[in-house]
Amino acid sequence: MTPNASAAPSSAPSRRSFLASTAVAAAAVAGGVPLLAACGGSQSQKKDGATSGKDAARILPTYVAQTVVRPDIPSKNGSSAGFSAAIAAATLKTSVPGKLGKGNTVRIMAPLWGSPPKSDNPWYKAMDEAIGVTTRWQNQDGNTYDEKLGAVLASSDVPDVVVVPGWNLTGKIPSAVNAKFADLGPYLSGDKVKDYPNLAAVPTDAWQRSIFGGALRGIPMPAPHVTNIAPFYRQDVFAKRGWQVPKSPDEFLAWAKEATAAKSKVWACDDMKWTAFNVFGVFPGSDKALWWNMVDGRLVNRIETEEYLEALEWTRKLYAAGVVHPDAFAQNQGDSGNRFTSGQVLVYNNDLSHWYSKTAEQAAQNPEFKIAAMDVFGPGGAAPKLFAQQPAGIFTFVSDKASEAVVRDFLAIANFCAAPYGTRERMLTDYGVEGTHFTYQKGLPVKNDTGLNQVTSAFDLTGDPAPYIAHPDQPDITRAQVEWQQRMGAFTTKTSFYGLTVTEPSQWTNLADDFEQLEDDVVRGRKKIGDVQRAVSDWKSKGGDQLRDWYRKLLDDTGSAAN
Repeated sequence: MTPNASAAPSSAPSRRSFLASTAVAAAAVAGGVPLLAACGGSQSQKKDGATSGKDAARILPTYVAQTVVRPDIPSKNGSSAGFSAAIAAATLKTSVPGKLGKGNTVRIMAPLWGSPPKSDNPWYKAMDEAIGVTTRWQNQDGNTYDEKLGAVLASSDVPDVVVVPGWNLTGKIPSAVNAKFADLGPYLSGDKVKDYPNLAAVPTDAWQRSIFGGALRGIPMPAPHVTNIAPFYRQDVFAKRGWQVPKSPDEFLAWAKEATAAKSKVWACDDMKWTAFNVFGVFPGSDKALWWNMVDGRLVNRIETEEYLEALEWTRKLYAAGVVHPDAFAQNQGDSGNRFTSGQVLVYNNDLSHWYSKTAEQAAQNPEFKIAAMDVFGPGGAAPKLFAQQPAGIFTFVSDKASEAVVRDFLAIANFCAAPYGTRERMLTDYGVEGTHFTYQKGLPVKNDTGLNQVTSAFDLTGDPAPYIAHPDQPDITRAQVEWQQRMGAFTTKTSFYGLTVTEPSQWTNLADDFEQLEDDVVRGRKKIGDVQRAVSDWKSKGGDQLRDWYRKLLDDTGSAAN
């Protein structure tokens, strides 16, 4: 249940909107920063590759849809489901009729953006009591979580449960996944998952993504596979100026030149590279495995495609025309969202969750403010060719040293936190205790200061239901977000390695790491398209062609998880 403006949570990203945070947006959806998949293999033997097809079928949990509460807007074309209305306390459903926990103590390490609450706070106590466990939280600064994670996993004292965001699966951390974490298959594979009905309702694609080294090791954060990057525009300004929303790259550039008034400190847009990749049909950049796709019978990497070069060239034209805000040229200076709300830029791209967050933020400051998202257009105004994102991006693991009793009590936590919208479990997880952490105002739950300080993303990181969007205070935005996803989903296809957690051989894992910086240099005019072409040639000679052969064999041996 996404809170309204006055009930906004701490800066920590929830499992449904984590990409909205600066830390994640910078690391997870930037053009060339991949989410490196964890190493494969059993706990005793490293195994590069992935698991799909019949091998995965033996591992995956049985899917059983959760029908406790039905969404107002059902999922379609890979979108989230939508809930446009608040559900009164008296009509909240129950998805966990009895305590599944048996009273064991579970130590949980997780990232936290903000100050951690005291260990004995009323929200922790209420959650523990409802689930039947005793949790001991080891919250770490989300901005430096990778450093702490690496140190902990290198030690002999690994907590019972560890949350690992996909963007932290780099360096030596991936190899620790198989070495340190348990196979949850004996508890969740097949019909075993029915002991945990909310986990049984987690989409199969998300579970597929949670297979690490041939074993079901992670509890996934389900995510819609539709692109999460939307080109937002100031709908209020467009209406005032009588502008039509551009429907092609050329129309956008022409409009941008007209709209820019640098002397008045107004620029058409911020950096548009993320949108350019979608406009020109570039394979998605959130995961190295998604960089590869079969094209006319040959496995091709995104950096080898004409679409990749076209996207960079169009973005370069925007910079060269002077329609991009100077702070975007400088990089790491200011915030694009603030430039947008202040009117210094009229278009920017970011996570879809900004549709709601910016509206809520500006409600009191600027009542005339109105944000909307352009539909992604293709070259020449044709329909776009979009590619699916991975269906999960945060994982929670259990130490292989944890006892069966602790494992089952953790699964009780995950099952409780995976409760759907409209349930008592979801309300407690998202808002805390009524009267202590929130009150109802005009039918909407609103957090007080205690709720804002105590009800963080902690429990929400351990389990979550199928993706949904719920803004009961802004039902129109709920519908707009979901319908945008549905429209974009109609143009979305899955690449060859969609849904797979792939382990690249260590000698090639960093082969393409310099491309993001090169992209940024090219669009800003510091380098040329020819420099990209030379870098691609170097990439191929230094191992890219060998890596292609490796991926092709992997695809031939295991098959694709896309369907």
